[in-house]
Amino acid sequence: MLKTLLSGLLLAALALFAPQDGLAAHGVSIDGKLKYPAGYAQFDYTSPAAKKGGALTLHDIGSFDKMNPFTLKGTPPFGLDSFIFETLAVSSLDEPFAAYGLIAKDIELAADKKSVTFTLNEQAKFADGSAVTAEDVKFSLETLKSDKAHPFYQMYYQDISGAEVLEPLKIRFNFAKVNRELHLIASQLPVLSKKFYQQHGFGEGSKADPMLPPLGSGPYLVKEVNPGKTITYARNPKHWAADHPARKGMFNFDTVTIKYFKDQVVGVEAFKAGEFDFMWANVAKQWQRDLTGHLFDSGKLVRKEFPHHNNAGMQGFLCNTRRPLFSSRKVRQALGLAFDFEWANEALFYGQYTRNNSYFSNSDLAATGLPGEAELKLLKPLQEKYPNDMPPEVFTQPLTAPSTAPPNSLRGNLKQAQQLLAEEGWTVQNGALTKDGKPFEFEILLTGSFFDRVMAPYVKNLAKLGIKAEYRTIDPALYEDRIKKFDFDMVVHSVGQSQSPGNEQRDHWASSSAERQGSGNLAGIKSPVVDSLVDALIYADNQSDLTAACKALDRVLWHSHYMVPNWYLAYHRVAFANKFKMPDKLPLYYNPYNLLWTWWTEQGK
Repeated sequence: MLKTLLSGLLLAALALFAPQDGLAAHGVSIDGKLKYPAGYAQFDYTSPAAKKGGALTLHDIGSFDKMNPFTLKGTPPFGLDSFIFETLAVSSLDEPFAAYGLIAKDIELAADKKSVTFTLNEQAKFADGSAVTAEDVKFSLETLKSDKAHPFYQMYYQDISGAEVLEPLKIRFNFAKVNRELHLIASQLPVLSKKFYQQHGFGEGSKADPMLPPLGSGPYLVKEVNPGKTITYARNPKHWAADHPARKGMFNFDTVTIKYFKDQVVGVEAFKAGEFDFMWANVAKQWQRDLTGHLFDSGKLVRKEFPHHNNAGMQGFLCNTRRPLFSSRKVRQALGLAFDFEWANEALFYGQYTRNNSYFSNSDLAATGLPGEAELKLLKPLQEKYPNDMPPEVFTQPLTAPSTAPPNSLRGNLKQAQQLLAEEGWTVQNGALTKDGKPFEFEILLTGSFFDRVMAPYVKNLAKLGIKAEYRTIDPALYEDRIKKFDFDMVVHSVGQSQSPGNEQRDHWASSSAERQGSGNLAGIKSPVVDSLVDALIYADNQSDLTAACKALDRVLWHSHYMVPNWYLAYHRVAFANKFKMPDKLPLYYNPYNLLWTWWTEQGK
C-alpha cells in the first residue's frame, strides 16, 4: 500500500471477528481482524498522560520551494502532508494491515467487493471552519488521479474507476476490478478542500504563489515560512479531531519548526550545538563516533535504539537499465560481485548491519530456499510464455548475496565477474574494459558525502575489472530533479515495503511506470514476467496467494540484478534532547517520526 498499510471500519459487536460484507464499521483490515473495538479510547502506543504544549525543533537536508506535497515538480517542506492534511482513515501502527476511521466514521464494503461507501464524520472540518463534505472527497480523488498530481497517485488509485456523491456526507467509490485491499487503499486518500484549490489552483496550472500555505483539516497550521530555510507549524487549537481516538495523545507540541541544512555532516554538528531536538541516525559512523561527547555524557542529549518489526524492503546500488551499459543482466551481476559487504560492515559500519537478502528483507514475504509449489504455479507458466525474460537461476538458486566470507573471497568474486563480462563481449584493452571500442565508464550519483567512504573501495574494486566508475555528490534539489527525470547511471536507492504490499508495486516495478517521470521505477524495468507477478500480487485473493506472489516476484527481481544489495537494521537509531516524555509501549511498524508524534514535554499542559 502507499508506502505503508491501510484500512477502514468495522461494527463494534463484530470487531474481534471476521467482518461481514455490506456492514459499515469503525475500522477495517485485510484479514478481517481488528485489535481495537468500536469505542476504543486511543491506540496502545500513545499515552493518556500526554500533555499539549512546548516547542519542537527538527531538521531536514536541502531546501523546499513549494507548499503542495501532491505534485511532481519541486520539493515541499518536511511534515506538510502529515501536519496539514488528513486521510479518510489512519493506519494502526501495532497491526500489520489495519486502519481506523478518521474523516470517515463508517466504511461499507459492498458484498461483491466492487465498491466501498464512506460516511463522513459530521465533526470533520477544515482549518477555516468549513465542513469536510463528500464533494471535497470526490474532488480529492479526481484531482490526485489527474495529470496535475504526482504520477504515483495515478498508479496507486488506478483501480478506483470513479466516485459518486450519495449524500452531503456520504460517497461511494467504484472499483474497476476486485482487489482485496482496494477499500483500504481508498481509505488512505488525503482529503483536499475543493473550495480552496478551485480558488487558488492545483499544480503547474496554478497562478497562486507556490509558497501559499495550504488549507487542510490536520492538527497544525502553517505559522511562518522562510522559503527554503525554515518553516514553523503551530498546533491548531480548534482542530476538530484533537480528542478523536485515532489522534488522542498525538501531535502534542504547540509548535514544530523545521530547519534546513546543507548536508547531514553539518546537521550532526548543529544537533550537538543544540539547534534542534531530535535526529534519526542513518549513518553508522555518525551513530558510533559523531553522536558522542560531553553533552551525551552529561545526559543533556540521549542516544537510544528502538526495535521495530518493519518489512525492511531493499536498499542497494541501483542500475539505470535505460542506459545501454546496464541492459545486460550478466553485466549487472558482475557489478554486484565487486562490492565487498563483509569488509565494509566491519571496517566502516562497526558490524551494525545485516545484508539485504531479499526485496522484502526482515519479513515473512522474503523468498527462501528454492521455489515451493505455490510459487512454481506462478513462475512456470511465465517461463514458458516469456523464456527470455525469466532468469533461469530463479528455479535453481536461492537468494544469496555475493560474499567474501571464507571460503569465498573478493579475488574469487572478481574472477567470476570477469567471466560474466567476457561472456557479454567485454575485454580489457590497455587496462580498460572495452566493448566495440567503447570503454566501460559510468557515474554514481550521490546526495550526501557520507557515502564517499563506501563508494571509494567499491570504485577501487571495479577498477580491478577495468571499469572506470566515478562518484559525485550534488545539491539535494538537483539530485531530486535528476532522479525524477531518470537522469543518472547508478544511485543508492531504498525501496520500502509494508507488511501487505499492493498497488504501490506498480510504481516500483511495472513497465507502465518505467518512462513516467517521477515514478519509483528508477531501474527502468520493462519485463512481462515482472508485470504479471505484480498483478498476481495486487489481485491475490488471500494471504497465502499474496505471500506466494511476493516470493515469486522477489526471486525474479533478485536474479535480474537490478540492484547491488546493501544492508538494513532491525532497529531505529535515534538521538534526542533529554526533555521528552514518551509512552510506555512501542508500536510495531513505524519510523522514528511516527514515534515522535506520540511524545510530549513537561512544558505541556
